[in-house]
Amino acid sequence: MSISQYNGSAMIAMTGKGCVGIAADRRLGIRNMTKACDFKKVFQVNDKILVGFSGLATDLQTLEQRLRMRCNMYKLREEREISIEAFGNLVASMQYEKRFGYYFVEPVIAGLKADNSPYLMSSDIIGAQCFKDDFVVAGDTAETLFGMCESVYRPDLGPEELFEVLSQCLLSGVDRDCLAGWGATVYIMTPEGVRETHLKGRMD
Repeated sequence: MSISQYNGSAMIAMTGKGCVGIAADRRLGIRNMTKACDFKKVFQVNDKILVGFSGLATDLQTLEQRLRMRCNMYKLREEREISIEAFGNLVASMQYEKRFGYYFVEPVIAGLKADNSPYLMSSDIIGAQCFKDDFVVAGDTAETLFGMCESVYRPDLGPEELFEVLSQCLLSGVDRDCLAGWGATVYIMTPEGVRETHLKGRMD
């Protein structure tokens, strides 16, 4: 088993019409043993940026804390919030800095640009960026999630439709993986704000 699969994870991010969404499971495990079902994997950086991490839980928490510190330093120095494009480059550069002893984490960044158009980016463990205009998947369940998303996703979904598609794709995907699941959290970001919803899933 890869060290990136040690704690288990499943994550999807999708774009809609003037909105983005990101969904992640809530399980924290040690291989096949479940330790908690309320583990947070998605974080709100500011009003325009959501970032999710799949991979090793300890590296996830370390990288999130260091990113939050860097964003606070940026805000103090520049006297403005970091843009999502700059944040994506910051995440990639921090991962590349550790390329010889890297974080076992695959970040997924979703948010809105200055003109409120959707932005979606993922990267591997050394910071190689991948930009998409429809959806990205990450975690142990990536193959199953990818098939579900390809079947159900369509462009220009509204916030409510995006929530429904994200929820169904994630819950269906984690049903086929014992290392992920046990509930999910879905975040929908629009220019008006972020809505967080907790979903119940299979608990076996």
